[in-house]
Amino acid sequence: MTALELQTRIQTPQPPALLHVLPPEVFAAVHIPHSLNACVYETAFLDKVHALALDPAAPLVVYGAGEGSLDAIAAAEKLRAAGFTHVETFGGGITAWQAAGLPFEGTGHLPEPPIPHGTYRVDPAESVIRWTGRNLFNHHSGTVRLALGEIRVRQGELTGARFTIDMTSIACEDLTDRSMNAMLLAHLRTTDFFDTEHHPTAEFIADTAEQIPAWTDGTPNYQLRGTFTLRGISHPMAFPVLIAAKDDARHLTGQGVLTFDRTAYGSQYGSGKLFRFLGPHVVNDHIHLHVKIHAERMA
Repeated sequence: MTALELQTRIQTPQPPALLHVLPPEVFAAVHIPHSLNACVYETAFLDKVHALALDPAAPLVVYGAGEGSLDAIAAAEKLRAAGFTHVETFGGGITAWQAAGLPFEGTGHLPEPPIPHGTYRVDPAESVIRWTGRNLFNHHSGTVRLALGEIRVRQGELTGARFTIDMTSIACEDLTDRSMNAMLLAHLRTTDFFDTEHHPTAEFIADTAEQIPAWTDGTPNYQLRGTFTLRGISHPMAFPVLIAAKDDARHLTGQGVLTFDRTAYGSQYGSGKLFRFLGPHVVNDHIHLHVKIHAERMA
Protein backbone atom coordinates (compact mmCIF):
# COMPACT_ATOMS: atom_id res chain seq x y z
CA MET A 1 0.00 0.00 0.00
CA THR A 2 1.06 3.61 -0.53
CA ALA A 3 1.38 6.23 2.18
CA LEU A 4 -1.81 7.96 1.01
CA GLU A 5 -3.71 4.66 1.00
CA LEU A 6 -2.61 3.99 4.57
CA GLN A 7 -3.59 7.52 5.57
CA THR A 8 -7.08 6.89 4.18
CA ARG A 9 -7.40 3.59 6.04
CA ILE A 10 -6.42 4.98 9.43
CA GLN A 11 -9.07 7.70 9.07
CA THR A 12 -11.89 5.17 8.76
CA PRO A 13 -14.22 4.38 11.70
CA GLN A 14 -12.40 1.07 12.29
CA PRO A 15 -8.75 1.73 11.50
CA PRO A 16 -6.10 -1.00 11.70
CA ALA A 17 -3.66 -1.00 14.57
CA LEU A 18 -0.25 0.39 13.62
CA LEU A 19 2.98 -1.20 14.81
CA HIS A 20 6.31 0.59 14.39
CA VAL A 21 8.98 -2.14 14.52
CA LEU A 22 12.21 -0.11 14.77
CA PRO A 23 14.18 0.64 17.97
CA PRO A 24 12.67 2.99 20.58
CA GLU A 25 15.02 5.85 19.70
CA VAL A 26 13.78 5.77 16.10
CA PHE A 27 10.17 5.59 17.29
CA ALA A 28 10.83 8.66 19.46
CA ALA A 29 12.10 10.50 16.39
CA VAL A 30 9.46 9.58 13.81
CA HIS A 31 6.29 7.50 13.91
CA ILE A 32 2.86 7.57 12.34
CA PRO A 33 0.27 8.98 14.79
CA HIS A 34 -1.38 6.42 17.09
CA SER A 35 1.33 3.82 16.45
CA LEU A 36 2.56 1.33 19.00
CA ASN A 37 6.18 0.22 19.18
CA ALA A 38 7.98 -3.11 19.49
CA CYS A 39 11.47 -3.54 18.04
CA VAL A 40 11.73 -6.54 15.71
CA TYR A 41 15.51 -6.63 16.20
CA GLU A 42 15.07 -7.71 19.82
CA THR A 43 14.73 -11.37 20.76
CA ALA A 44 11.87 -10.31 23.05
CA PHE A 45 9.92 -8.85 20.11
CA LEU A 46 6.90 -11.14 20.43
CA ASP A 47 6.82 -10.78 24.22
CA LYS A 48 6.66 -7.01 23.79
CA VAL A 49 3.94 -7.34 21.17
CA HIS A 50 1.86 -9.50 23.52
CA ALA A 51 2.36 -6.89 26.25
CA LEU A 52 0.66 -4.35 23.98
CA ALA A 53 -2.55 -6.42 24.22
CA LEU A 54 -3.18 -6.41 20.49
CA ASP A 55 -6.05 -8.55 19.18
CA PRO A 56 -4.50 -11.32 17.02
CA ALA A 57 -7.67 -11.45 14.92
CA ALA A 58 -7.86 -7.70 14.24
CA PRO A 59 -6.24 -5.87 11.29
CA LEU A 60 -2.63 -4.87 11.98
CA VAL A 61 -0.27 -2.85 9.78
CA VAL A 62 3.44 -3.08 10.54
CA TYR A 63 6.04 -0.68 9.21
CA GLY A 64 9.68 0.23 9.63
CA ALA A 65 12.36 2.19 7.79
CA GLY A 66 11.10 1.62 4.25
CA GLU A 67 12.72 0.52 1.01
CA GLY A 68 15.99 -1.35 1.47
CA SER A 69 15.17 -2.66 4.95
CA LEU A 70 13.42 -5.96 5.67
CA ASP A 71 12.23 -4.95 9.14
CA ALA A 72 8.49 -4.88 8.40
CA ILE A 73 8.59 -8.11 6.39
CA ALA A 74 10.50 -9.89 9.17
CA ALA A 75 8.04 -8.60 11.77
CA ALA A 76 5.03 -9.71 9.73
CA GLU A 77 6.45 -13.21 9.36
CA LYS A 78 7.01 -13.50 13.11
CA LEU A 79 3.54 -12.18 13.88
CA ARG A 80 1.80 -14.55 11.47
CA ALA A 81 3.72 -17.48 12.93
CA ALA A 82 2.57 -16.34 16.39
CA GLY A 83 -1.10 -16.45 15.38
CA PHE A 84 -1.86 -12.94 14.11
CA THR A 85 -4.21 -13.54 11.19
CA HIS A 86 -4.64 -10.11 9.54
CA VAL A 87 -1.13 -8.67 9.26
CA GLU A 88 -0.19 -6.28 6.46
CA THR A 89 3.03 -4.39 5.79
CA PHE A 90 3.47 -0.77 4.83
CA GLY A 91 6.63 -1.23 2.81
CA GLY A 92 7.35 2.46 2.35
CA GLY A 93 7.78 2.91 6.09
CA ILE A 94 8.70 6.18 7.73
CA THR A 95 10.68 7.22 4.64
CA ALA A 96 7.64 7.16 2.33
CA TRP A 97 5.38 8.65 5.00
CA GLN A 98 7.62 11.68 5.45
CA ALA A 99 8.22 12.00 1.70
CA ALA A 100 4.44 12.24 1.20
CA GLY A 101 4.34 15.16 3.63
CA LEU A 102 1.95 13.38 5.99
CA PRO A 103 1.79 14.26 9.69
CA PHE A 104 4.01 12.34 12.07
CA GLU A 105 4.79 12.35 15.76
CA GLY A 106 8.24 12.58 17.33
CA THR A 107 11.20 14.91 17.41
CA GLY A 108 11.84 14.60 13.68
CA HIS A 109 15.54 14.00 14.29
CA LEU A 110 16.56 10.47 13.40
CA PRO A 111 19.60 9.04 15.22
CA GLU A 112 22.85 9.67 13.37
CA PRO A 113 26.12 7.81 13.90
CA PRO A 114 28.80 9.80 15.74
CA ILE A 115 31.64 11.28 13.69
CA PRO A 116 35.01 10.32 15.21
CA HIS A 117 38.05 12.54 14.75
CA GLY A 118 41.58 12.46 16.09
CA THR A 119 44.08 9.90 17.30
CA TYR A 120 42.74 7.02 19.38
CA ARG A 121 44.97 5.05 21.71
CA VAL A 122 44.33 1.30 21.87
CA ASP A 123 43.40 -0.07 25.29
CA PRO A 124 45.34 -3.36 25.61
CA ALA A 125 43.22 -4.52 28.55
CA GLU A 126 40.00 -4.29 26.52
CA SER A 127 41.48 -5.54 23.24
CA VAL A 128 42.30 -9.09 22.24
CA ILE A 129 43.94 -11.03 19.43
CA ARG A 130 42.93 -14.65 18.90
CA TRP A 131 45.24 -16.83 16.87
CA THR A 132 44.48 -20.04 15.01
CA GLY A 133 47.01 -22.49 13.58
CA ARG A 134 46.19 -25.72 11.78
CA ASN A 135 47.57 -28.92 10.38
CA LEU A 136 45.89 -31.61 8.30
CA PHE A 137 44.44 -33.37 11.33
CA ASN A 138 43.91 -30.74 14.01
CA HIS A 139 44.06 -27.09 14.96
CA HIS A 140 45.10 -25.03 17.96
CA SER A 141 43.91 -21.62 19.06
CA GLY A 142 44.50 -19.09 21.78
CA THR A 143 45.36 -15.46 22.43
CA VAL A 144 48.19 -12.97 22.27
CA ARG A 145 48.05 -9.56 23.91
CA LEU A 146 48.29 -6.19 22.26
CA ALA A 147 51.16 -4.20 23.73
CA LEU A 148 50.13 -0.83 22.30
CA GLY A 149 48.55 0.76 19.26
CA GLU A 150 46.72 3.70 17.79
CA ILE A 151 44.05 4.48 15.20
CA ARG A 152 43.96 7.78 13.31
CA VAL A 153 40.70 9.25 12.03
CA ARG A 154 39.98 12.52 10.21
CA GLN A 155 36.35 13.69 10.23
CA GLY A 156 35.01 10.16 10.32
CA GLU A 157 37.46 8.74 7.77
CA LEU A 158 40.06 6.20 8.85
CA THR A 159 43.51 7.43 7.77
CA GLY A 160 45.94 5.06 9.48
CA ALA A 161 46.60 2.56 12.24
CA ARG A 162 49.39 0.70 13.94
CA PHE A 163 49.58 -1.91 16.66
CA THR A 164 52.26 -3.90 18.41
CA ILE A 165 51.72 -7.50 19.55
CA ASP A 166 53.41 -8.97 22.62
CA MET A 167 54.42 -12.36 21.20
CA THR A 168 55.75 -13.52 24.59
CA SER A 169 52.16 -13.47 25.88
CA ILE A 170 51.00 -16.23 23.54
CA ALA A 171 48.54 -18.58 25.24
CA CYS A 172 46.70 -21.71 24.11
CA GLU A 173 43.02 -22.17 24.97
CA ASP A 174 42.09 -25.46 23.35
CA LEU A 175 44.53 -27.82 25.12
CA THR A 176 43.20 -28.60 28.59
CA ASP A 177 46.03 -30.94 29.53
CA ARG A 178 48.54 -28.71 31.33
CA SER A 179 51.64 -30.56 30.21
CA MET A 180 50.53 -30.64 26.56
CA ASN A 181 49.58 -26.98 26.75
CA ALA A 182 52.98 -26.03 28.18
CA MET A 183 54.77 -28.16 25.58
CA LEU A 184 52.97 -26.45 22.71
CA LEU A 185 53.64 -22.95 24.04
CA ALA A 186 57.30 -23.72 24.60
CA HIS A 187 57.53 -24.93 21.01
CA LEU A 188 55.76 -21.85 19.63
CA ARG A 189 58.27 -19.61 21.40
CA THR A 190 61.28 -21.34 19.78
CA THR A 191 62.94 -20.59 16.45
CA ASP A 192 60.66 -23.21 14.89
CA PHE A 193 57.87 -20.63 15.08
CA PHE A 194 58.02 -17.15 16.64
CA ASP A 195 61.49 -16.99 18.28
CA THR A 196 60.15 -14.79 21.05
CA GLU A 197 63.48 -14.63 22.90
CA HIS A 198 65.02 -12.61 20.08
CA HIS A 199 61.83 -11.08 18.66
CA PRO A 200 59.38 -10.48 21.51
CA THR A 201 57.02 -8.29 19.47
CA ALA A 202 55.31 -8.20 16.09
CA GLU A 203 53.96 -5.04 14.49
CA PHE A 204 51.55 -3.89 11.83
CA ILE A 205 51.73 -0.36 10.43
CA ALA A 206 49.01 0.75 8.00
CA ASP A 207 50.17 3.18 5.34
CA THR A 208 46.76 3.60 3.73
CA ALA A 209 43.13 2.91 4.59
CA GLU A 210 40.79 2.60 1.60
CA GLN A 211 37.05 2.69 2.20
CA ILE A 212 35.29 -0.39 0.81
CA PRO A 213 32.49 0.60 -1.62
CA ALA A 214 28.90 -0.27 -0.71
CA TRP A 215 29.78 -1.56 2.76
CA THR A 216 26.95 -2.08 5.23
CA ASP A 217 26.79 -2.26 9.02
CA GLY A 218 28.41 -5.47 10.22
CA THR A 219 30.71 -5.85 7.20
CA PRO A 220 34.27 -4.55 6.72
CA ASN A 221 34.33 -0.88 5.77
CA TYR A 222 38.06 -0.35 5.15
CA GLN A 223 40.93 -2.15 3.47
CA LEU A 224 44.15 -1.57 5.41
CA ARG A 225 47.42 -1.73 3.50
CA GLY A 226 50.75 -1.57 5.21
CA THR A 227 53.64 -3.58 6.60
CA PHE A 228 53.60 -6.54 8.97
CA THR A 229 56.81 -7.30 10.85
CA LEU A 230 57.43 -10.64 12.58
CA ARG A 231 60.73 -12.11 13.74
CA GLY A 232 62.40 -8.95 12.45
CA ILE A 233 61.20 -9.61 8.89
CA SER A 234 58.81 -7.18 7.18
CA HIS A 235 56.43 -7.78 4.28
CA PRO A 236 53.49 -5.87 2.76
CA MET A 237 50.15 -6.82 4.26
CA ALA A 238 46.55 -5.95 3.38
CA PHE A 239 43.34 -7.04 5.07
CA PRO A 240 39.76 -5.75 5.54
CA VAL A 241 38.63 -4.27 8.85
CA LEU A 242 35.45 -2.98 10.41
CA ILE A 243 35.93 0.26 12.35
CA ALA A 244 33.05 1.96 14.18
CA ALA A 245 32.61 4.70 16.75
CA LYS A 246 30.63 4.27 19.91
CA ASP A 247 27.85 6.68 20.83
CA ASP A 248 30.04 9.49 22.13
CA ALA A 249 32.71 9.28 19.37
CA ARG A 250 35.33 9.20 22.12
CA HIS A 251 35.73 5.47 21.71
CA LEU A 252 36.35 3.28 18.68
CA THR A 253 36.07 -0.43 18.20
CA GLY A 254 37.68 -2.33 15.36
CA GLN A 255 37.91 -5.90 14.17
CA GLY A 256 39.62 -7.76 11.37
CA VAL A 257 41.35 -11.00 10.44
CA LEU A 258 45.02 -10.87 9.51
CA THR A 259 46.31 -13.97 7.73
CA PHE A 260 50.00 -14.49 7.06
CA ASP A 261 52.31 -17.16 5.69
CA ARG A 262 54.67 -17.91 8.57
CA THR A 263 57.35 -19.27 6.23
CA ALA A 264 57.78 -15.78 4.77
CA TYR A 265 58.86 -14.69 8.25
CA GLY A 266 61.38 -17.45 8.87
CA SER A 267 59.19 -20.10 10.51
CA GLN A 268 59.95 -23.27 8.57
CA TYR A 269 58.88 -26.06 10.94
CA GLY A 270 56.58 -28.63 9.33
CA SER A 271 56.05 -26.68 6.12
CA GLY A 272 55.03 -28.89 3.23
CA LYS A 273 56.67 -26.59 0.72
CA LEU A 274 60.03 -26.84 2.48
CA PHE A 275 60.16 -30.48 3.67
CA ARG A 276 59.23 -33.87 2.19
CA PHE A 277 57.72 -36.95 3.84
CA LEU A 278 56.33 -34.93 6.77
CA GLY A 279 53.36 -37.23 7.27
CA PRO A 280 51.57 -36.29 10.52
CA HIS A 281 54.23 -33.64 11.27
CA VAL A 282 52.99 -31.23 8.61
CA VAL A 283 51.85 -27.82 9.89
CA ASN A 284 49.87 -25.41 7.72
CA ASP A 285 51.84 -22.41 6.54
CA HIS A 286 49.11 -19.87 7.22
CA ILE A 287 48.26 -18.48 10.65
CA HIS A 288 45.17 -16.39 11.34
CA LEU A 289 45.00 -13.50 13.80
CA HIS A 290 41.49 -12.38 14.72
CA VAL A 291 42.00 -8.85 16.00
CA LYS A 292 39.49 -6.97 18.16
CA ILE A 293 40.51 -3.50 19.28
CA HIS A 294 39.02 -0.95 21.65
CA ALA A 295 40.52 2.52 21.59
CA GLU A 296 39.94 5.88 23.29
CA ARG A 297 40.56 9.30 21.81
CA MET A 298 43.68 10.97 23.10
CA ALA A 299 43.16 14.37 24.74
